[in-house]
Amino acid sequence: MREFQFTTVDFDKIRKLIHQRAGISLSSAKEDMVYSRLSRRLRACGDKTFADYLGRLERDKAEVETFINSLTTNLTSFFREAHHFDILADQLKKAGDRPTIKIWCTAASTGEEPYSLAMTACEAFNTLTPPVQILASDIDTNVLAHGRAGVYRADRIERMDPARVRRFFLKGVGSQTDQVRVRPELQRLINFRQVNLLDVRYTVSGPLDFIFCRNVMIYFDKPTQYGILQRFAPLLKPEGLLFAGHSESFLHAADLFRSRGRTVYERSDAPRDTR
Repeated sequence: MREFQFTTVDFDKIRKLIHQRAGISLSSAKEDMVYSRLSRRLRACGDKTFADYLGRLERDKAEVETFINSLTTNLTSFFREAHHFDILADQLKKAGDRPTIKIWCTAASTGEEPYSLAMTACEAFNTLTPPVQILASDIDTNVLAHGRAGVYRADRIERMDPARVRRFFLKGVGSQTDQVRVRPELQRLINFRQVNLLDVRYTVSGPLDFIFCRNVMIYFDKPTQYGILQRFAPLLKPEGLLFAGHSESFLHAADLFRSRGRTVYERSDAPRDTR
């Protein structure tokens, strides 16, 4: 038996609110997940019912941020979908003496993806100070703080090449032997910032060379995806690349982006065979 009464009306209001604020479309199958995550907030806030908590969300902006954080899924790892980093490395090696290369990681989560981008850039240019700037954004402020700190459990990198670990991580000592920290040179390549992909305008400066938006669009419905892609297109250079997740497809936005294969896209108006 549930500790708090959780009605269909409560669930529908929550689904509507998270869609309005974060673009996330929750199916009916997510009811138990929503109850589990938000019941913790009811206890923390001292609310007796979900109706009380929903009322709190109408007057407490800080709790709205916590509400969004609670319902945001953050599944990530270093060099997830590794072929994309191989493609990025090839593109970076072709860059030559171009000005600073700008990359936007739109769903940074706890930082593994932007740090993987930074490591790829360092390897491609064979220096810890490559001509690359990485914007790492997320809607969840908690995971951004984790990423900014750059500290991880050692088991998060146990499958990584040992040479890569030695080059890019510092091992903890004493009571922190089970932790690692990314080198400060990597941290200096990355700016962690909160960005809501539903915003009408992004606080992101283009033109961008690469956008990584992987495994986040699956949480949005097609109209929401299209609106986000409309805002991506003018930020991306005509020859820039957009990287999507392995289960994502943007065929419904063929007027904006066309596939280059392996879930990599370019602007539909880009010159063909430019890379």
